[in-house]
Amino acid sequence: MGLAENLLSTGQILVSSLLFLLGLALAYRHAEWQRLQDDQAVQHAFFGAAVVLAALWQMRAGISPGLTVHIFGITAVTLMLGWGLAVFAGILALVLVVLTGREPWQMFTVNGLITVVVPALVSHGIMLWERRRNFRNFFAYIFFCGFFGAGIAVAVAGCTMVLMLWLGGAYSWGHLVHEYLRYLPLILIPEGFVNGAVVTGLMVFHPERLLTLDPRRYREF
Repeated sequence: MGLAENLLSTGQILVSSLLFLLGLALAYRHAEWQRLQDDQAVQHAFFGAAVVLAALWQMRAGISPGLTVHIFGITAVTLMLGWGLAVFAGILALVLVVLTGREPWQMFTVNGLITVVVPALVSHGIMLWERRRNFRNFFAYIFFCGFFGAGIAVAVAGCTMVLMLWLGGAYSWGHLVHEYLRYLPLILIPEGFVNGAVVTGLMVFHPERLLTLDPRRYREF
C-alpha cells in the first residue's frame, strides 16, 4: 500500500514491526525450504515471483501519501508456493522496491505487514477453507482461492491500513472514506482478475506449479 514516513506513531510502528516479525517467524516454520532447495522449478518460481511482484508494485496510483493503490499479486504467489515461501518472495520483492526508492526503508516492516504478510495469510486461510469444504469441481479452486481470494485478501489489507492511519490520526475518517474506502470495491476487481487469470493459466497448462493444488480432489480436473 506504500505507507509513507511520519504517518504512523512510534508505538504503531513498533507494534506493526512485532507483528511482522511474528508473521515472518511463522512463515519460516511453514515454508517448504527443502523443496525450494531440491526443485529447480520451485526456485525459478520463487525468484521469478519476487521480480514480478517488485515490477507490479512500481506501478501505483494515489493522491494523498500512504493512500496509494497497486496490484498486490500475493494471492497467486501464495497458491504457487504455499504461504511460507510466498511471504519470503514478497519480502524479497519489497527489498527490491526499497532499493529503487519507491518505498522508505523506515516503513519496511509496516509495509511488509500490510502488503505481504496479511494478504498471504488471508489467501492461505481461504485456501484451507476451500479444502475443508472438499469441493469436487476444480472451478471452486480457481474462483474461491484465485479470483475471490485475491479480492478478499486485498480488502482485508486495505482495511487494516485504513484502520492504522485513522487510529494514528494521520487522516480523518471522512478523508479516508473519500480518497480510499469508496474506491476499494473498484480495486478488488483488477486484483481478482489478475490473480485469477494467473491461477487459471497455471492450472490449465502447468498445474504442477501450484503447490497448494491437489488435483486428485477434483473429478473434472
